[in-house]
Amino acid sequence: MTGHDDRDAVTKLVFRYAELVDEGAYAAVARLFEHATFRAVVGTEVYTRTGADQVREQFEHMVITYDGVPCTKHVTTNVVVEVDNRGRTAVSRSYYSVLQARPDLPLQVIIAGRYHDAFAEVDGEWRFTDRLIFSDLVGDLSHHLRQNPL
Repeated sequence: MTGHDDRDAVTKLVFRYAELVDEGAYAAVARLFEHATFRAVVGTEVYTRTGADQVREQFEHMVITYDGVPCTKHVTTNVVVEVDNRGRTAVSRSYYSVLQARPDLPLQVIIAGRYHDAFAEVDGEWRFTDRLIFSDLVGDLSHHLRQNPL
């Protein structure tokens, strides 16, 4: 792959995560992190899940679904990807905003923050090795996350 192709492949992984979460496809989300850590900063604590099983269990425990979907749209922007072609690794930073609407919740942004991601190319395919989530702006999560999700 060329540098441009590598950046495109990594960016597609970042976007694929958002798509799968909004579909409620948590087993598929978890597979993205099969060889990775999935971390979130909550207050002063950093919560870490490692591997597909822990990530899937976390989503299934944490996210409220309605007929199998969370009724959200994750919008990922400002994606910056830096590829180290010699080491076949990459890092990216991006912003996210999560919109949600329910019959008793008008359409609104319920949370916004940043992803700091790391990737490795293995056998010609890019995969996550780490995701660190920062939640910078928090709105009404009462229709999205269960009480005390962690």
